[in-house]
Amino acid sequence: MYKHSVEERFIKYAMVDTTADPNSSTFPSSLKQKDLGKILVEELKALGAGEVEMDEWGYVFATIPGNTDRDLPTICFCSHMDTAPDCSGTGVKPIVHRNYDGSPITLPDDSTQIITTEQHPYLKEKIGDDLITASGLTLLGADDKAGIAIIMDLAQYLLAHPEVERPKIRILFTPDEEVGRGVDHLDMEKLNADFGYTLDGGTLGSLEDESFSADSVTVIIEGISAHPGYAKNKMVNALKVAAEFVSKLPKDSWSPETTEDREGFVHPVSFTGGMEEAKVSFIIRDHDTAKLAQYEDRLKGLLHETLQGYPTLKNEFIVKEQYRNMKEVLVQYPFVSQYALDAMTKAGVTPKPEIIRGGTDGSRLSFMGLPSPNIFTGEMAIHSRHEYVSVQDMEKAVKTLVELCQIWAKHS
Repeated sequence: MYKHSVEERFIKYAMVDTTADPNSSTFPSSLKQKDLGKILVEELKALGAGEVEMDEWGYVFATIPGNTDRDLPTICFCSHMDTAPDCSGTGVKPIVHRNYDGSPITLPDDSTQIITTEQHPYLKEKIGDDLITASGLTLLGADDKAGIAIIMDLAQYLLAHPEVERPKIRILFTPDEEVGRGVDHLDMEKLNADFGYTLDGGTLGSLEDESFSADSVTVIIEGISAHPGYAKNKMVNALKVAAEFVSKLPKDSWSPETTEDREGFVHPVSFTGGMEEAKVSFIIRDHDTAKLAQYEDRLKGLLHETLQGYPTLKNEFIVKEQYRNMKEVLVQYPFVSQYALDAMTKAGVTPKPEIIRGGTDGSRLSFMGLPSPNIFTGEMAIHSRHEYVSVQDMEKAVKTLVELCQIWAKHS
C-alpha cells in the first residue's frame, strides 16, 4: 500500500511565504519565492530525479526518465510557487481538520472567520475528508502549493515504482503566475517537452481546457493644474475627470460581479494619480478573443464621450495583450484533454470538463508550443482567508497523474 506524501508536503510548502508582488519590477517579483524553489530542488534530488536545477529566474526543472523503448512525447507537469497578493501569505499556519463533519469551521486566530457549507457549497461533498485550512489571518496557499505537493508525490511514486510505464516526464515549477508573469522568462528549449498539464484546478474531477482571453488597458488623463486658491476657469482636475469616466461603466452588466459562464467583462483594478494626471487600469476578459477589441473600442468610446466636455485635455489609451484562450491551441490536440479525462475515470474520479473564468500558466504555455490543459487539485476559496483543500482530493489527483502517465506510455 503506497503512503501518499501530499499532506505532509503541502503543509511544509504552505508555511513558506511566497507572496508575489505586483508592484515589483524584479523577476521573480519577490525573491522569497526562491526559498521554496531551493527546498523543492533538494527534495527532487533526494527522490532521485534527474536534471534538477533552479535557474536564475527561479524556475525549477527536473526530469523523471521514461522507461519504455517506444518513441514517446515528453510530458510536462507544472504548478506555480507564488501565492496571490490579494491576502497575506506571511506566517501561514496550516490546520488539519480530520474527518470533516459538515459543521462550520471557526478559524482560531480570528473567530470572525467561519467557513460554512452555505458560503462554500463544495464542502458538502467533502464530509468525511481531511481538510486543511489556514488559521484565519492569512490565505492558505493551496493555490498552487496543492499542485506542487501533487507533482512531488507523483515524482516520489514513479521513482519508487519503476514497473509503472511512463514517457519521459519534465517537472516545472514557476514563479509569479499570480501577477501574470509566470512564463515571461521560461526557456522552452531547456524545458524541452511536447505536451503539458498544469495542476492548478479546483473541484475533484475538473479538467479545464478553455480559458479567458485577456488584455490590460491603461487610461491616462492629463489635467490642467493651478493653485487651488486661484483656479477658477483654469484648473481641470484629472482625478475628477477620470472618476467621471469610470462612472460611465454600466452598473448591471459588463463587470465581474454581474457576469458568469462565458460572459466577458471590463474591470477597473486600480485608480491612481492626482490633479495633474490620473491613471485607471483595467483588465479585459472574454472567452472569444475577437470580443476583446470590441470591448476596448466601447471603453475608448466612453473615454471620448467623457472628454468631449474637456476638449483641451490630453489622454492615452494603452492596450497590452496578457494571454489568450488555450482552447484555440488545444482544439488542434483533442487527445491531450481526452487522455486526462480517461485517466480520471481509471483513477475512480468522475471527470468534470469545465471552463476557466481566468487563466493559468497553461494559457500562455499553450501558445508557446506546449499545449497544456489544467487538472484539479482540490484548492478552493482561493485568494482568501477561507481557502481550504481536501487531502483526499490531492491524493486522487496523484492517482490521476499516475494513470495519465501510463496512458501516454501506450501512445506513440
